[in-house]
Amino acid sequence: MGLRREPTARQVRLAVELRRLREAAGLKAREAAALLGVSSTQINQIEYGQSGVSEKRLRSLASHYACMDEVFIDALVAMATDRTRGWWEEDRGRLPSAFLDLAELEHHATYRADVECLHVPGLLQTEDYARAVFAYRVPELPDHELALRVAHRMRRKAIIERADPVPYEAVIHEAALRIRVSDRAAARAQLAHILDLSGVDHVTVRVIPFDRDGFAGAWNTMMLAGGAVPKLDSVQRDGPEGTALVDSEAQLGALRTLFRKLKAESLDPASSRDFMSRLMKEL
Repeated sequence: MGLRREPTARQVRLAVELRRLREAAGLKAREAAALLGVSSTQINQIEYGQSGVSEKRLRSLASHYACMDEVFIDALVAMATDRTRGWWEEDRGRLPSAFLDLAELEHHATYRADVECLHVPGLLQTEDYARAVFAYRVPELPDHELALRVAHRMRRKAIIERADPVPYEAVIHEAALRIRVSDRAAARAQLAHILDLSGVDHVTVRVIPFDRDGFAGAWNTMMLAGGAVPKLDSVQRDGPEGTALVDSEAQLGALRTLFRKLKAESLDPASSRDFMSRLMKEL
């Protein structure tokens, strides 16, 4: 099998975790290669996601690295041996890889959470809302590319709408609920959609109102996806150069703390539903 030209974010994450285990064991790539009887080039290819790794070799590496966390090792094996070709693969070559990586990440997630202050989270967006957001892009997208992005976003929602949904929690600032990315009718339909979803058992929506004192975290947009074990969680954050996935243990810990802080500053779910119901009357 040839080398991967563009490994997915999930493949890269597996590679990163294997590299971290080796470094924690104090071994160089050539030393790990000698333990397996392979070349250091092969170890490097595995650790950069350019090449896959078998369950046998992965468990052997974990043993040599003195990793005793069997649940974590099993989770890495599941990542290494998974051959899922999900619906997002239909868009490979048609959409940027970041779109596909996010869909794959969500497909395997044990939970999802969002914090948004200026836009409704993607998993809660209506088709009209999503179209308005993508249509605002500069330079403007051709009609067929706009349609692809909207369709992709709508298909992502399956994780909270399917028969075995993923637990989902959203913290949304009032600004995101009031900003009209399209027209009044679309804004009302979007808010009604969020209200409907917030009444589902596995979906929790919390609102941070404008009149909340001491809220200085409007820039803290983030997307959290739970891994098979907590150390395999991922956080996606938006920045000036685009989106970036955060996966280091220290950063994940800090962002989990930040998420708890933002939740504490929001209304509880019942009060959030009442708040959105009142807002519906104003739109």
